[in-house]
Amino acid sequence: MEKSRTKFLLCIVAVITLVSMPFTLVMAALGNETDRLVLLALKDELVGGGILSWNASLHFCEWQGVRCGGQHQRVIGLSLASMKLGGSISPSIGNLSFLREVNFSNNSLKGNIPREFGHLKRLRSLNISYNNLQGNIPIELNNCSNLQFLMLRDNSFSGTIPFQSGENMIKLSLASNDFVGGIPSSLGNLSSLDYLQLGNNHLEGDIPFDIGRLYNLKTLVLSQNNLSGTIPSSIYNLSAMRALGMGLNKLHGGLESQLGFAFPELEILHFGDNQFSGRIPASITNISGLKEFDIYSNGFSGLVPENMGKLQNLELFYIDYNHLGIGKEGDLDFLPSLTNCSLLKDLDIHHNRLGGVLPNSIANLSAQLEHLFMGENQISGSIPEGIGNLDKLIDLHIGENLFTGEVPTSIGKLRNIGRFDLSLNRLSGEIPSCIGNLSRLLYLYLNGNNFEGRIPLTLRKCKDMQVMDLSQNKLGGTIPDQLIAAFQSLITLNLSHNSFNGSFPSAISNSKNLVELYVDNNNFSGELSGGFGEISELRILHMQGNYFHGSIPQALGTLRGLESLDLSGNNLTGTIPLELQKLPFLVSLNLSFNQLEGEVPEEGVFNNTSQFSLIGNKNLCGGIPEIELPKCFNQAAKAKRNGLSTKSIIIIVISLLLASVSVAFIAILYWRKRSGKEMIPLALQQVNFVQVSYKELVQATNGFEASNVIGKGSFGSVYKGFLDQQENPVAIKVLNLQNLRAIKSFTVECEALRNVRHRNLVKLITCCSSMDYQGNDFKAIVLEFMANGTLESWLHHDYDEDHSPRHLNFAQMLDIAIDVANALDYLHHHCRTPIIHRDLKLTNVLLDDDMVAHVGDFGIAKLLSDAASKLDNEQTTSSIIKGTLGYLTPEYGMGGSTSLEGDIYSYGILILEMITRKRPTDDLFGDGMSLHSYCKMALPEKFEEILDFRLLEQINKKSQNIDCKMLDCLVSFTKVGVACSVEVPAQRMKIEDVVTELYAIKARLRARNPIDPQQKLKRARGLT
Repeated sequence: MEKSRTKFLLCIVAVITLVSMPFTLVMAALGNETDRLVLLALKDELVGGGILSWNASLHFCEWQGVRCGGQHQRVIGLSLASMKLGGSISPSIGNLSFLREVNFSNNSLKGNIPREFGHLKRLRSLNISYNNLQGNIPIELNNCSNLQFLMLRDNSFSGTIPFQSGENMIKLSLASNDFVGGIPSSLGNLSSLDYLQLGNNHLEGDIPFDIGRLYNLKTLVLSQNNLSGTIPSSIYNLSAMRALGMGLNKLHGGLESQLGFAFPELEILHFGDNQFSGRIPASITNISGLKEFDIYSNGFSGLVPENMGKLQNLELFYIDYNHLGIGKEGDLDFLPSLTNCSLLKDLDIHHNRLGGVLPNSIANLSAQLEHLFMGENQISGSIPEGIGNLDKLIDLHIGENLFTGEVPTSIGKLRNIGRFDLSLNRLSGEIPSCIGNLSRLLYLYLNGNNFEGRIPLTLRKCKDMQVMDLSQNKLGGTIPDQLIAAFQSLITLNLSHNSFNGSFPSAISNSKNLVELYVDNNNFSGELSGGFGEISELRILHMQGNYFHGSIPQALGTLRGLESLDLSGNNLTGTIPLELQKLPFLVSLNLSFNQLEGEVPEEGVFNNTSQFSLIGNKNLCGGIPEIELPKCFNQAAKAKRNGLSTKSIIIIVISLLLASVSVAFIAILYWRKRSGKEMIPLALQQVNFVQVSYKELVQATNGFEASNVIGKGSFGSVYKGFLDQQENPVAIKVLNLQNLRAIKSFTVECEALRNVRHRNLVKLITCCSSMDYQGNDFKAIVLEFMANGTLESWLHHDYDEDHSPRHLNFAQMLDIAIDVANALDYLHHHCRTPIIHRDLKLTNVLLDDDMVAHVGDFGIAKLLSDAASKLDNEQTTSSIIKGTLGYLTPEYGMGGSTSLEGDIYSYGILILEMITRKRPTDDLFGDGMSLHSYCKMALPEKFEEILDFRLLEQINKKSQNIDCKMLDCLVSFTKVGVACSVEVPAQRMKIEDVVTELYAIKARLRARNPIDPQQKLKRARGLT
């Protein structure tokens, strides 16, 4: 009976198994198909990268970056990091119900995080750091109860931090985004958290006391926010802490005396750039594993604990920019103990009140030491001979102290040194010849001492020298040509305020990158070399207070970028070269106290008395009336006495020419009516533009084929084409004559471009006014083709037509801004008829093969001449607004008249758009907020908050070390944009001042030092 029952049960089980097997297989098959469809949907939304290799002929589990589980072959992992992906994340990802890990980091993804991620109950790890994602973090992520690792850093996420709970969360990184508000105290509920990174956002308020409940926390980074208040006492309960970063906030108060006992496991402490005060807790020396101690730029005072040497794992020690020391012996007693720190690489005690003699024990500091900054203190005595033992030093800065005596010859052992700064001390003797052994030397600062003798010829071995400052010493003798000839990478050379004599080496012309040259207040003699004209990058040339004689070289007139020229106090003779008045950026010229004669030019720098000085030259004449020199007796005066003046002759000749042209124009009109063929506008014929027919344009564009369209506007379309007469491709702008304003636009653009010649304006090749094959009027403008398209496409589109990533770095942006400013300066002040563009915007700035910018589209330009104004009488008779919304100056919108300042406003907006990568019509702007006010309010403290993330990446690389010179240049660049876009026209920056400032920024950027000890923001900006 029992056996029968057992057999019966086995049969039932067998039947159930047989019945259920197909259902299981069906469900598995359906699940696999769902996963495949989701992956295809993801591929459709993403652009570029290895995801394109997903091949339908293979099972999806074999696709790159896809990981499946073994039993059901369902997708459990997506690893698509660093695959150059663009596009967005498809919401269908929420249907991958078995998904556990997602890694999309280090791509260029856009859009939001899909809310559907909240459906992924099995999700354990989500990493989408280093992308371009934005928007709020969906609250649905709180539904992922198994989520342990959430990495969202380096995107553009905004809003407040949404996480309220998550007992399984282990690592949470929201750094380098745009989060606002306070740090929610509910983060204290994430009881398993051991890593919390909230740095580089816009968080404000106090640090919540509840953070102290995260007893497993090992890394806490809150750096680079706007946090205020004091460090809550509960933080000192987190004994497992290994990395604590709170730098670049507004925290104040002191550090608890028990700090060294509270964090026995601490390895990294970054509290720099806050408002902390008080003393450095002596207990800090109990943290035996401490590697990085950074409290720079605070208000700490008193003495540095003497037994810092107990920190034998110390690698980085930053206490610069505080008030440590009292300027007396004993301030440096902590230095000998640091000899026990054998791993020390960075030691910075710069800019404090430290006094006393530098101990000889400095020679026994770590053999790994690379950066030693002791400048701007009150350290006295001689430089220890043993300093040469630190042979791995890259930077040595002990300038602005009270050192005396001679420089020890042991410095010749520092063969890795790149920056050597002994400036502004009381050192004496000769410059040691052993400096020539420092073959990697880039920056040499010996200025402001009492050095004497000659410059050692051995310095020519330092062939990569970029900055050499030997000014304000007692150096003398001649300077050999072979010495100067060796420095072909020089950017700045300062030999001023010494006693050098002889002629100045002509070999300076080998330094093609030289930006600044100061040789003033010496005893140089001889003639000025014409070779200066070969130094195309020269911006500042100061040679005053010497004994130079002869004439001023005309070659100086070729230095297009020259900003400041001082040749005063010499024995120069002859006339002032007329070429100097043509230098567009020259804003400071001093030729005083020489023996110059002849006529003073009246244009350029000579047109503003605040920008030039000629006193002490007795035989000059002419010039602008304000300088009150006697008039010159010239040929024009002779002609006036003998009969007709030159002006009268010119008027007669022009009148005859105009009469002839008018007759020719009437004949052409008559011929066109008879023949129906094309007519080149008269203005173009006068300057010998190539003639082109409608038929040729049809052939050039393959019948105006749509695939050749490279741009469209309200007045027509632009085609790429190839003309037989032109070697390179051309851009053909075909006017849409159904728009009545297009005809006027055609006339204005032809008139505006016919006589302008500038490297930063789009070149007009010809115009065509004809009839098409149906007898309809046809008008087209043929322009130079710009291979790299518009500035708008580079700024707002991450990929080109081939889906290759592209973006502009700051140096390129600066060059483009300079190009556009030069174009505006030319249009407003230097072309025959001043022109106001009236529609300056990103789409009208085009880039050629070499990324040189050209301003184009003059369809609504205004020509400031009586004749040309007739082309634009609509300005005064129409309410039509000239320009594009966002770039349009406010006074135009209120009926104001056209002005040069209107272009300046548009230019300012263009700069701010480049910096922020936000369009002036962005939804962010409204209710009194504009792109201008958005940027203005951020300067200077919150500047980095408005920067495009790509620019932040350039200045904020590994470990968030700041390239402060670039940051400073970016701030200055933004200030130009703000100054140009103020509401009141009269207060806007002048275009000539814009050009001068931008070239100055470029000079600073090119000369920037990658490690500048005098900039406090070079320090680590918190942990990454």
